Amino acid sequence: MRTLYTPAAILLLTAVCAAGQGTSPSQPVLGCRSDALLTVDGLKFKDLNHNGKLDPYEDWRLTPEARTMDLLDRMPLEDQAGLMVHGTLPTASAMGEIGVGNAYDMDRVRRMVEEQHVNSFITRLSADAHTLARQSNLVQEIAERSDFGIPVTISTDPRSHFQEVVGASSSDRVFSLWPEPLGFAAIGDPAVTRQFANVVRQEYLAVGIRESLAPQADLVTEPRWARSNGTFGSNAELAKKLVEAYVSGMQDGENGLNSGSVLAVVKHWVGYGAVKDGWDSHNFYGRFASLEGDRLAYHLIPFEGAFEAHVAAVMPTYAILQGATLKGKPLEQVGAGFNAELLGPLLRGRYKFRGVILSDWAITNDCSAACQQGAPAGGEASVKDIGMPWGVETLSKPERFAKAINAGVDQIGGTDEASEIVGGVQSGLISKARVREAAGRILLEKFQVGIFEQPYVDEARAGAIVGNPEFVREGQMAQARSVVLLKNDPAATTGKPLLPLRTSGLKVYLYGINPEAARAAGWQVVSEPAQADVAILRAPPPFHTEHPGYFFGSRQHEGRLNFVSADPAFAELLRVSRSTPTIFMTTLERPLILTDVMPHAVAVLGDFGIADEPLLKLLSGQLHPEGHLPFELPRSAVAVQQQKSDLPDDSLNPLFPRGFGLQY
Repeated sequence: MRTLYTPAAILLLTAVCAAGQGTSPSQPVLGCRSDALLTVDGLKFKDLNHNGKLDPYEDWRLTPEARTMDLLDRMPLEDQAGLMVHGTLPTASAMGEIGVGNAYDMDRVRRMVEEQHVNSFITRLSADAHTLARQSNLVQEIAERSDFGIPVTISTDPRSHFQEVVGASSSDRVFSLWPEPLGFAAIGDPAVTRQFANVVRQEYLAVGIRESLAPQADLVTEPRWARSNGTFGSNAELAKKLVEAYVSGMQDGENGLNSGSVLAVVKHWVGYGAVKDGWDSHNFYGRFASLEGDRLAYHLIPFEGAFEAHVAAVMPTYAILQGATLKGKPLEQVGAGFNAELLGPLLRGRYKFRGVILSDWAITNDCSAACQQGAPAGGEASVKDIGMPWGVETLSKPERFAKAINAGVDQIGGTDEASEIVGGVQSGLISKARVREAAGRILLEKFQVGIFEQPYVDEARAGAIVGNPEFVREGQMAQARSVVLLKNDPAATTGKPLLPLRTSGLKVYLYGINPEAARAAGWQVVSEPAQADVAILRAPPPFHTEHPGYFFGSRQHEGRLNFVSADPAFAELLRVSRSTPTIFMTTLERPLILTDVMPHAVAVLGDFGIADEPLLKLLSGQLHPEGHLPFELPRSAVAVQQQKSDLPDDSLNPLFPRGFGLQY
């Protein structure tokens, strides 16, 4: 039954509200900048719709479900549709269309919130913590003045790792830095993953980010795949445990959402790791995944960990699943964001998922000629060329919106075109009931995390939380622990394993490492390998793409997994190792082929993202490598070509098996 409030029961305070009012033990902290407060029964409430009375959705004493239903009853179609798109917070920079910059374009934000009714946005802002917090608060001030005062949910791609690919991840040195998710698989301890996510949760909350477009529950079954680094490896059972730990750390527990939660979005449902020939599905040429028969079942297992932790949202993959079947029947050949079988009977049915289904970005856009073939010679593709409507290219944009929403998607990622949803209802392509259902799921989670009461953050404290020394130390410890020692042969001069190195009086020749960091570690840096006691080479991982890409492809590491003489770091290894005992290290962002490296290095290590300072501490024995390979390392390119894209660790005679790792 709906609670009724008489005018006599309400006292309207004319003063502008501020945080922390009220003395009742149950009184939450209210954060607001422009609205007046209402007082009922000695308790304070926000007048979100500015009508001078307390409405049920403004009453924090009611359940999130009751508040959601009341607000839905008040919202016209246009506002409900605005909930169902997930835009980009624009900036005034040259790349403002995709949100890259250091300040938001608040005039554009205001138009998107007030006129288009959008209240979910991704941020790609890069700035110090105070600025990030300040910009988030300015966005929430705009939202507070909107018709229903619905706070904005700000999301982000992962920011706490080393690799940066626009549209997939950011490397933001303001935040504490940790190994790529593959590194947590190398460590293999769910407690470490949970603590990582808990730290990131605190840093995100400090700057106003309330949604994490992570974790990736995809499996590395195709070694050439560019997105392998964001996964927890090839073993489904280990990935399941780590996904569960990640979600529980990010959402502040395993029992659902609360005021300390950052919404976790597990992705990419499902089978993304089996992309055909390793070409990524952001690209037209990589739009297919290759699965045979019932092998999709293996790729479902990691998602079960997310469901056990009550994950807030699921993001479907771009890929079209070729060859996959459900209950013996082939799947419709469309991207998962349009696939009713994957989202309905499987996700909502078998797994009883009740949260939000958020599509990956730009699935309703056209894929232009530049998108399909790459930019013309001498030209460069723009953000306007991006589109991933795989399998529905011939449909109109309104039809794509309708197909995704009717298949089960609640929110379309990477667009602010709520008008397409309104038009779909008016034309009969989408039902009002479906819009209400989707909008309700999104609203419910906003109520559950408490941002209706407190959308603002403490700008003064943000810098003390984000990237604080303890978080940085924990991140560096994890970086070092995740390193996999693949080879550690005896040094000719001592007859003992080369690693760890002594900490003083050592002459080192460096490649790919900051000399100042080595000098700070107590070593003497020399300019020629013949002058050195040992050479330390840090090589970027190899890659090569046969395709020009259009936007993402040029920034992703696809194709070749082995080093060749044209790679400067490998050429340096061949030169230096002739005269000097050499340590070779590279980032295992994918299952690299190191067969040609092994004969030329006395010691070989694989990392998953590590800064120079913890790396040198590791080489000197102050820290220790504890990692074990999260996937096998193939022996040859031929073996990679012959393996199955949908099966884990199945190359012929691998150089190193999954789980290998030496220690000292």
